Amino acid sequence: MSKLIVPVILAGGQGTRLWPMSRSARPKQFLPLTGPTSLFQNTLQRVANDDVYTPAVIITNADYRFIVAEQAAELGIALAGILLEPVARNTAVAIAAAAAYASEHFGPDAVLHILPSDHDVAVSEGYWQAVREAQSAASSGLLVTFGIQPTHPETGFGYIQSEASVGAGVRPVLRFIEKPNTERASQMLAEGGYFWNSGMFMIGADSFLRECEVLAPETLSAARDAVSNAKSDLDFIRLDEAAFATAPNISVDYAIFEKTAKAAVVAVDFSWSDLGSWDAVWKNAPRDAAQNVTQGQVTLDNVTNSLVVTDHAHVAVNGLDDIAVVATNDAIYVGRLSEAQKVGGMVKTLRAGKDTVGLTEIHKTAYRPWGGYASVLAGDRFQVKRLFVKPGKKLSLQKHHHRAEHWIVVRGTAEVTVDGTITTLSENQSIYLPLGCVHRLANPGKIELELIEVQTGSYLGEDDIIRIEDEFGRA
Repeated sequence: MSKLIVPVILAGGQGTRLWPMSRSARPKQFLPLTGPTSLFQNTLQRVANDDVYTPAVIITNADYRFIVAEQAAELGIALAGILLEPVARNTAVAIAAAAAYASEHFGPDAVLHILPSDHDVAVSEGYWQAVREAQSAASSGLLVTFGIQPTHPETGFGYIQSEASVGAGVRPVLRFIEKPNTERASQMLAEGGYFWNSGMFMIGADSFLRECEVLAPETLSAARDAVSNAKSDLDFIRLDEAAFATAPNISVDYAIFEKTAKAAVVAVDFSWSDLGSWDAVWKNAPRDAAQNVTQGQVTLDNVTNSLVVTDHAHVAVNGLDDIAVVATNDAIYVGRLSEAQKVGGMVKTLRAGKDTVGLTEIHKTAYRPWGGYASVLAGDRFQVKRLFVKPGKKLSLQKHHHRAEHWIVVRGTAEVTVDGTITTLSENQSIYLPLGCVHRLANPGKIELELIEVQTGSYLGEDDIIRIEDEFGRA
């Protein structure tokens, strides 16, 4: 077919099943779990084929807007729009809002390819054949889901029953099945005619909206009002909060696909994983002769069938089998790899404790539109941070009521404004920022600027910032 598909990437999830790497402030879709680029970037690259797709529409949590924009910019990929969800309301209203937006901007007959941003997908000729078949069916009014040919009795996925088969085009969905136990999953695998529900869809914009009108009118009303009352903010489209918040908190599967008579499935056998747990990461990564997967600085001795990941300290493991070790600079997870699904329960326990809830929300390294910072050392009335600023970026013009700062340049060139006076600093040079001064840090160079910041004062919280000017709309 000649008409281009509109890719819609869902990037708002806050999943923490890959804790401690994945946290609510930087969830798994923005992490490089399978290579040098993040899962979100891998999804962007998969739809960066202008013979098949228009530029992508992204729908994400407002807190992730700068990560989305930056990771797209790193790849040089233009986007058709970044829709910001003001509150979390699951996939039904997110997809309905994207369909309403696409109908306005690409026409009511637009065909949308709905894609989670955190899946690992191997693109093959079979993948593109399935895309073409799904596009044709969606153009005729069907709501198509992609069913993955199961390779083992997986209990972590929902299933689709259908008379479909790989390479045989689109077939009606007979029924959707909740996540089964091991016995039922094995039985379905032996019987055949059951497929993993991938969460990928191909839908006509107006076909989907018409089904919403019948099956989920509250969702449709909330989505349409949120789009029609949306406001532009820099490169983002902020969906109207009052309207969006009225939507039921329900998945598109429950709201539409399990009720509609138009549900169809295209069966596929390309490599796919939702990377929903550390054992899924292990299954989808290259393994050594002892069936181990490692990432970062790792030393193993007599270790088998294990996953060891670190982004900070050197991790040494001896004499273990079926183990998962995941180390960050402020938390370490150790458990049976075969029981990695239990990480979610541990995160709930951590989230319930006032002393541990922060470990589920933020990393010691915080990312900002201009770069980021990492905590190095904190004490009574002082704090040391490592700041990194991307080439050409600058922080807001700001001041603090309770702290003074010292900046020491470690790498690159810093342009520092203090009360209207601009000073250029190079490596090993430093500057003092007295309490209450109006200041700004910028990187005018071609390489990343790295510096050490020493804060001193009576209060060192991040909310002691009065922004006067800001190129990211935060003043």
